[in-house]
Amino acid sequence: MSTYRLDRLFSPRSIALIGASPREGSLGRKVLANLTAGGFAGPLAVINPKYPTIEGIATLPSIEALEEAPDLVVLTTPPETIPHLVDAAGRIGVAAAVIVTAGLGHGPGSLAEKAEQTARRHGIRLVGPNCLGVMAPAAKLNASFAARMPLGGDLALLSQSGAIAAGLVEWAAERAVGFSAVVSLGDKVDVDFGDLLDYFALDRGTRAILLYVESINDARKFMSAARAAARAKPVVVIKSGRHAQAAKAAATHTGALAGSDAVYDAAFRRAGLLRVFDLDELFSAAETLGRLKPFSGRRLGILTNGGGIGVLAVDRLADLGGALAELSPETLAALDAALPSTWSRANPVDIVGDADAERYGAALEVLLADRDSDAVLVMNVPTALASPQEAARRVVDTVERHRRRAMRPKPVFAVWLGSSGTTDDLFEEAAIPHFATEADAVQGFMHIVRYREAQALLMETPPSLPEDFAPETGKARDVVARALAAGRSWLDPLEVTALFEAYGLPITPAVLAVSANEAGEAARPFLEAGDPVAVKILSPDIIHKSDVGGVRLNLTNEAAVREAARDILERARALRPEARITGLTIHPMILRPKARELIAGLADDETFGPVVVFGRGGTAVEVINDKALALPPLDLTLAHTLIGRTRVSRRLKAYRDVPAADEGAIALVLVKLAQLAADLPEVRELDINPLLADQNGVIAVDARVAVAPSIQPVRGPAGHPRFAIRPYPKEWERRTALPDGTGVFIRPVRPEDEELFRSFFEKVTPEDLRLRFFAPIRDFSHTFIARLTQLDYARAMALVAIEEETGAMLGAVRLHADANYDKGEYGILVRSDLKGRGLGWLLMEMIIAYARAEGLNAIEGQVLRENTMMLAMCEKLGFAIGPDPHDPDIRLVRLAVSAGPAMAMRPAF
Repeated sequence: MSTYRLDRLFSPRSIALIGASPREGSLGRKVLANLTAGGFAGPLAVINPKYPTIEGIATLPSIEALEEAPDLVVLTTPPETIPHLVDAAGRIGVAAAVIVTAGLGHGPGSLAEKAEQTARRHGIRLVGPNCLGVMAPAAKLNASFAARMPLGGDLALLSQSGAIAAGLVEWAAERAVGFSAVVSLGDKVDVDFGDLLDYFALDRGTRAILLYVESINDARKFMSAARAAARAKPVVVIKSGRHAQAAKAAATHTGALAGSDAVYDAAFRRAGLLRVFDLDELFSAAETLGRLKPFSGRRLGILTNGGGIGVLAVDRLADLGGALAELSPETLAALDAALPSTWSRANPVDIVGDADAERYGAALEVLLADRDSDAVLVMNVPTALASPQEAARRVVDTVERHRRRAMRPKPVFAVWLGSSGTTDDLFEEAAIPHFATEADAVQGFMHIVRYREAQALLMETPPSLPEDFAPETGKARDVVARALAAGRSWLDPLEVTALFEAYGLPITPAVLAVSANEAGEAARPFLEAGDPVAVKILSPDIIHKSDVGGVRLNLTNEAAVREAARDILERARALRPEARITGLTIHPMILRPKARELIAGLADDETFGPVVVFGRGGTAVEVINDKALALPPLDLTLAHTLIGRTRVSRRLKAYRDVPAADEGAIALVLVKLAQLAADLPEVRELDINPLLADQNGVIAVDARVAVAPSIQPVRGPAGHPRFAIRPYPKEWERRTALPDGTGVFIRPVRPEDEELFRSFFEKVTPEDLRLRFFAPIRDFSHTFIARLTQLDYARAMALVAIEEETGAMLGAVRLHADANYDKGEYGILVRSDLKGRGLGWLLMEMIIAYARAEGLNAIEGQVLRENTMMLAMCEKLGFAIGPDPHDPDIRLVRLAVSAGPAMAMRPAF
């Protein structure tokens, strides 16, 4: 249900507490005390039939006794009463409820499910059950049993754990950190992380969003909301349970490598979230991201008056994956001219313990001008030879001059060990992030680096149909279907070869032999070509061949092949008499002495669905544990990023007499695997180990593929039912023409279209903008346009029309589906000078076709009564038009999609 009615949750006009109690230590008494102490200004009703008054407040016997429905009810009554009370609240028109009560159970038939179904029927939003509650300082709302009301501020804290939320409020109060809201989600039967991310992404009182996550229920909804929120403001997340062991043993190496926490990490990275690992880092990251804009690069220049602290900073930088900037000859010469001969002549720039303010300023001027660094860390160790305060003032003056001169000022971080309040105040007033230690400062620098890199990944929208790649999906589906029809969960080597050939994945050939003599004959062509061969057992019941001695390598003649084949068959029948043995497979041995052994494949995560795995391969792959994960879909940019996150990526470069491996070929394999996962939901695990890579390309030496039937949900976006991120829907690109012959390219909107939209709005009259957005629009800010261009294609689709000849944007139409994927709300805008030329009709036809293809039942919209042209077009398209019962100036339009026209005639609108 997304943000529906959440405004009434965080800014209620009236509240009712059901379950208030005078009993000391009771939950109801604590919540009542917090509600009254918080200073809530609106009506507060207390409902309890057992007491006439509680804490001096007159009570009511039931919610039905209220004269007017409150916006928010808070429930602290026993579990068995909750569904009935939710129903009663719904019948009188309550908008939202916070269920503090625990013990409602989980799953089908539980009290929690009954409460959720009842709330959905009435349109009530539920927080909880089993939660601490909701706090919104700006609304003076403390609907919780927390020990204290949080300070007001601009951070939204969304925590799955009530205890963590309460602890964070206490932690923050000691450090004067304030919140726009604190929400404990509890069991998340309704309101979840996705809903709250959607809400606070657009909340002007929230600068950054902090998440404490234990689990995600709906991965696609979470990723959709997280990606949208992260484009608008910083989102920082802590995920607990990082070292929890997997509940089941993985059947493949890729499955073992794709542990739950690693998949969450990949999801957070792809969503543009900044992951941190403790509470101090959580608030530190939010503070740093709030002060500095993201910058390119990770090269840090360090200026210090103490060599030891400089070395510690370098160590911490290396630990966190940053880079120490190299000083150019020009920078070295400038520093030589400005500093005494005793300076370090290297980065860190150690200007020695007697450095005064003048020396700090001169050195910092040079480093700020240096093009080979991306940021500067300035540190001071107090000595009796110079004033730390004067040095701080000079640093501030130098930074402020630099900011006034530079188009893109270089960020500066500060550490003044043992600093007084004076230096802290100086840096605070100048908005220079300052830290207690060099480790904290370097971590702050890396927060910005990682956040900027996450934002870059966030902008990637790989196509669902990659260019220049046409897999034989029909052939691949046939291979998988035959295996499933036979009741098998693993493809045999011959089927794996056929599957890989359909997707252009290079793999060593496999030939079937059912006897030792056939094995010798099958090996002959390979042996005559000078290649030794491998012989492997083929059985649907023997997955790990080495367990039965089912693999022999480097066989160089037919006699050796026949002998190995006989031995393998005898051992397999003796050790696994129940196993069905199909025969043997014969493979040429691939001899690439300078190739790197890699692993690549697909794993299936219970929460996030398919995951692409890449890393160093070989028999000890789990022990080495050099891997990186990514959620599909992938393009080559994302694939190269995935490769670069592994240690083995360094071994792909040239060294000594070993040429560089073809990294492009490796990246292409990863992109093809991601596409295979999109096309074949039945493929649950795929393991290539080893994938050999050298200067001549790549080849899969051994591969295994697990399959299982796929269940497509009845409702929801089309495509892979388990993909957490929907690909850019290239299939909705169209080239067409207006009735006057103007060539038009219509395609889904992409994130990089921001400037296209900005130019478009300049050619739309204020009156047309008002008719579209129902209010005068004067500010086309990044945030405003980002809401129109940053799509995830799961809940929302927008199509933009571009003139073929000029590349100018002519118009756009969008559709946003509701949470049940039952209906969608549309919006359309055409350039003012093009009205009446058929473009609006064309765009509406396309969005109707899209809604029909997605399985939506209806398209709805609101149209101002005075917008007669739009109402006329809706009528011709078959929309039903009626009044809005809440606003006489608005008409409600609705089209049953199944009854709508399919690309019919185009009158001139």
